[in-house]
Amino acid sequence: MSDSSDSISSTLLPPVMPFTAFTDARAAVERLVEIYARNTAFIRDAFSEYAQGRLTGRRARAYYPAIRIKVSTYQEVDSRLSYGHVVEPGTYMTTVTQPALYFDYLLEQIGLLIKNHSVPVEIGESDMPIPLHFSFADGQYVESVYSDTLLGGSLRDSFDVPDLAVTDDAIVNGTWQGRTGEPLPLAPFTAPRVDYSLHRLQHYTATAPEHFQNFVLFTNYQFYVDEFCQWAKETLAQGEGGYTALVEPGNVVTRAGPDAERSGLPLMRAPQMPSYHLVRENHKGITLINIGVGPSNAKTITDHVAVLRPSAWLMLGHCAGLRTTQRLGDYVLAHGYVRQDHVLDADLPTWVPVPPLAEIQVALEQAVADVSGLSGWELKKIMRTGTVASIDNRNWELRDHDEPVRQLSQSRAIALDMESATIAANGFRFRVPYGTLLCVSDKPLHGELKLPGMASDFYRTQVGQHLHIGIQALELLRDMPRERLHSRKLRSFIETAFK
Repeated sequence: MSDSSDSISSTLLPPVMPFTAFTDARAAVERLVEIYARNTAFIRDAFSEYAQGRLTGRRARAYYPAIRIKVSTYQEVDSRLSYGHVVEPGTYMTTVTQPALYFDYLLEQIGLLIKNHSVPVEIGESDMPIPLHFSFADGQYVESVYSDTLLGGSLRDSFDVPDLAVTDDAIVNGTWQGRTGEPLPLAPFTAPRVDYSLHRLQHYTATAPEHFQNFVLFTNYQFYVDEFCQWAKETLAQGEGGYTALVEPGNVVTRAGPDAERSGLPLMRAPQMPSYHLVRENHKGITLINIGVGPSNAKTITDHVAVLRPSAWLMLGHCAGLRTTQRLGDYVLAHGYVRQDHVLDADLPTWVPVPPLAEIQVALEQAVADVSGLSGWELKKIMRTGTVASIDNRNWELRDHDEPVRQLSQSRAIALDMESATIAANGFRFRVPYGTLLCVSDKPLHGELKLPGMASDFYRTQVGQHLHIGIQALELLRDMPRERLHSRKLRSFIETAFK
């Protein structure tokens, strides 16, 4: 076996790009883009050599770029700000991937650091290798470029591959423990964790991460997708709302204008959780994702969407009304959650409360009033604010009712579904503003079951209004200054400077 010096001497590396200080945020981000582009190209070129048998006995490696800041004093910052500053003196660092995709986000975060601490940020190379699989862009991956015959057991000997030991949620979960002398986290996710999710998003939704917008709607009914696409195309044809395009699964693009110019081919098969993106400049449009049924899907997709650092996400779904005074078609604005979905128990204990966010609640209530034409006391006829219970058993009605009904009554729950608490809890965990507006589609405890004929009539009359309430709420949030939207309720004792 070779000693460490032999191993190092046999590793191909691009020339080192040392850390350099920047006081201009744009120049700093441009250096990140430069390092990342050079290093991923280096890995791809080496892989081409490997495929042609010209890398025998050598390892090719390049590193993620990184942002580092050193703060020596306790800085007085605006106490109203929930991000953009570190909480105590020290050295902070984060690795970065695909900086071109995150250009505007990085520009804001780095700019705030420089402004709030009056010190430069440093940009250079980290000691975290870029895995071969993550060096391919535009939906490519290793196996799609070269046949299996070229990907034998020697691949790991020549290239770094994804390592789950450094791909986790320790920072956002508050369980991160650094080594002595290691910089403190600067951002909620490391580069390998972001890369993992960017590739998963492409897989689950069949659209490229670059198309995702900062305001996200989750639903689990195709009716909402059909209504959204129809409305989006009409809006684009009329040139309204500042929207420029609709991107559908397969990266099929319909552009604004009366001619409805379209590019791309629809997919032969629908992805597991298809996404639709009504694009606006600076990613200020709306993304709609059909997540399917159940808390597992809800956790899966929000785990990955979170790395895009959206401005807000909302759940629009149907629920079982639990009160006799509710009617089919009434709305439920979630103010609290009974978390019996269980998929997040290991990451966010159930004793952790998931609070309502005032900015989201106000926007949703205002949107219900605007779309329905009701306000004040009259609005209470069609909407209740209260606790939503989320469970992991879709056929809960078939259980003995004594225990679940007693628990629901004790919780003061007014509605029950399978996804809302998961999406809200993951929003809380990932520091993404969240909210829930549900529509009562059945009342099993009161003999009103969701039957085919009843459901069809219900969906025809309610889907359009419910969807447009969600859209209106997101547009209200979009017009709010970002620093006001990102609530301080989402921050723990010691937080990363990046939101």
